[in-house]
Amino acid sequence: MKKIFTLITVAFLATAASAQSTWTVDKAHSQVKFSITHLAVSDVDGKFKDFDATIVAAKPDFSDAKYTFSAKTATVDTDNERRDGHLKGAEFFDVEKFPTLNFVSTSVKPNGTNKYKVTGNLTLHGVTKPVTLDVVYRGTITNPMTKGPDAGFKITGTIKRSDFGFGSKYGSPMLSDEVELVANGEFMKQ
Repeated sequence: MKKIFTLITVAFLATAASAQSTWTVDKAHSQVKFSITHLAVSDVDGKFKDFDATIVAAKPDFSDAKYTFSAKTATVDTDNERRDGHLKGAEFFDVEKFPTLNFVSTSVKPNGTNKYKVTGNLTLHGVTKPVTLDVVYRGTITNPMTKGPDAGFKITGTIKRSDFGFGSKYGSPMLSDEVELVANGEFMKQ
């Protein structure tokens, strides 16, 4: 009887694991942006040109999803080469020492219809801290080009630079401590 129970348990776990789907970001139709307030009167926006993200979920509404994200810090772009060079330096991203920033989710909680609070660990500038992001699942469609399923998400949140020792020499009002994050992602099912 013990052997039968063990076999049933193993079969159930194998079936549950195989029911999970992996979704990868379609970089051509996705963006990862940030915004910070300069001198308390103007917002400066930026983005990362090179990033990667995956979502693993078994449920079609993504309520059990596991999110992972990484960006190459040397690809930071604020439409100003001089500022970008400064951001790549040791006072900010320190791209030589910390070539990537990473996020790995640890929990997903419903927050309305197709809306979730996603908590995870963000590693930035060599510091890892928990952050909570707002995720809106915008639906799944059949891509007319690939004929496969695509899912859309909007992710927003705010982090504090001071939590990560990021640009600590530049306090308010020079630069706000709060940095707004906005990502729009289209993901392809693998």
